[in-house]
Amino acid sequence: MIDGLSRKTIDGETGLATQGEPVYGEPTEDGWRLWDRSRSKLAVLLDRDVETGLDDDSTVLYLGAASGTTVSHVADVAGPTYAVEFAPRPTRDLLDVAADRPNLFPLLKDAREPETYAHVVEPVDVIVQDVAIRGQADVALTNKQFLRDDGRLVLSVKARSEDVTRDPESVFEDVRQRLEDGYEIEYAESLDPFHDDHLGIVATPE
Repeated sequence: MIDGLSRKTIDGETGLATQGEPVYGEPTEDGWRLWDRSRSKLAVLLDRDVETGLDDDSTVLYLGAASGTTVSHVADVAGPTYAVEFAPRPTRDLLDVAADRPNLFPLLKDAREPETYAHVVEPVDVIVQDVAIRGQADVALTNKQFLRDDGRLVLSVKARSEDVTRDPESVFEDVRQRLEDGYEIEYAESLDPFHDDHLGIVATPE
């Protein structure tokens, strides 16, 4: 188990938990906060014991941080965590989350344009990507420049964001093939039942 990450039962719910200030109304007890799998794709993978590369000294680039639900847990257990979010409204919430986490650095930027934050982000051990737009594999490939040679990409692919008219399995296959232009896929499984039509991928840079 990652340092700072534990399995707890809080308010009758059992799951992974981190230590930190609460963010989204999650159950808490003695400084621990449950990591809700239904609101976090990364939590599903960690609960399955998938090797994500996340550790207590990991440097992380989080793409698609939104209001900070998942990235707050990441910052609870990891080292420097760079949180990229495109929309101003959730970024304001993200700033509040970062106020209690000195290792969390919000960036109001577009993950499709890594050149706009390349001067800020250092080489990272893990890229966590949860960006619900078309071209999710392209985002992962353009941000590969930040990933260390022995780092890992942890990608959540939302089929409906790629093409709402196509069968999700066909979408997932296209994304996997595109990713292979720069990554070797180590893990690729559905995130059901917690996240419909989502594929969780862990990959290493080639």
